[in-house]
Amino acid sequence: MPNCYGAEAILNIQPGSSTTVAFHPLFAPHDDLILLELDEKLLPEVLHQRVTLRGQPDEDAVLCTQSKTYAVKFVGTSNSVFLIPPSDDSASCENPQICDGKDLNQQVVASVIKVATGNLELVEVPPRIDKLKFLLSENPYSSEDAFMMDEMEETKTRFYKWDDLVDRVQASDDELRAGLRALSAVEIGGYWRIVHENYMDMILRMLLHNSVLNDWSLNALNEDEVVDVLVSDGFPSILARHCLYVYGDKVDEGVSGSMWRLDERRVCMHFARAILREGKRKMESFMEEWTRKIPDGMQANFDMLEGEVLTEKLGVETWVHAFSVSSLPSSPSQRFSMLFRERSKWEWKDLEPYIRDLNVPGLSLEGLLLKYTRRAQPTADAEPVFSAR
Repeated sequence: MPNCYGAEAILNIQPGSSTTVAFHPLFAPHDDLILLELDEKLLPEVLHQRVTLRGQPDEDAVLCTQSKTYAVKFVGTSNSVFLIPPSDDSASCENPQICDGKDLNQQVVASVIKVATGNLELVEVPPRIDKLKFLLSENPYSSEDAFMMDEMEETKTRFYKWDDLVDRVQASDDELRAGLRALSAVEIGGYWRIVHENYMDMILRMLLHNSVLNDWSLNALNEDEVVDVLVSDGFPSILARHCLYVYGDKVDEGVSGSMWRLDERRVCMHFARAILREGKRKMESFMEEWTRKIPDGMQANFDMLEGEVLTEKLGVETWVHAFSVSSLPSSPSQRFSMLFRERSKWEWKDLEPYIRDLNVPGLSLEGLLLKYTRRAQPTADAEPVFSAR
């Protein structure tokens, strides 16, 4: 009777020796068995089951670790790979298909259960976070929500808990949390929501109004005191705290409670956005209204609006209009397409704020420019100008 082995027959083969390879009785395409090639740093994540495959049926799957996202791609090879099961799963040597040989007593057989013509390969990619923005933008939290909590119970199918977002958004947990922070999302009643800009405007204006009435310093706001006053004005406590989070920074955690400082740039940017939602404005008119609306003690500086507004010359007048980087897609190809629809040519000082947040593993900002733009620089001293490639 021959000596029958599975994968061990190959793994333990000695240099200069040989073994017989034959088809396993269960040999078949076995489409449920797929080879996956892994980088060594990813091997522990997979072996300890710290990875997940994410994506809807109509999407290409991605593999996610705790902090990164990988596209999963099939790569064909010119050399076929034999898959041989362990010896416990090998065919019995009584099978004549395997054991037919001239010297049965000396025959060692490795039985092949599948031939693989390629393998899956993982390529790190940016998280596909645009879908998160789309999902949460469908139903922003507004002043009506605050007064219609009972009616909301019947419509919560439109809202998303953490597990719902994990199921729908192709991003690692860490990247998903970063996306929620970037959108200034807040968890309300177990559901993640973004707050409508008009409602955030109401809360911020009331906070600033109360700071004048109660002689609060905008650099030392007591969280408990601010929240109590805003709640008495009719705002939910979670939204009052959210306002501090969106427009301020925590500066101290003491016995008397957390202290916050309003961030000058974020507050000034809020009022600039509110003005420009009404449409394009002449620069002089915009600056006058902007300066008038920001809180006392804060200084409006047009440089604060980098990546938020664009200017253009119309005759002798300079006009300003809203064009926020937060409204642009995260995909580089789509981002550059939208930028060049807005302007056919960009000077570097204007373009840089709209692309510096792009994160493509293995590709630098310079690489992105080479891939998607043409650079022109008439003289060595001139500012480079970029157009679509």
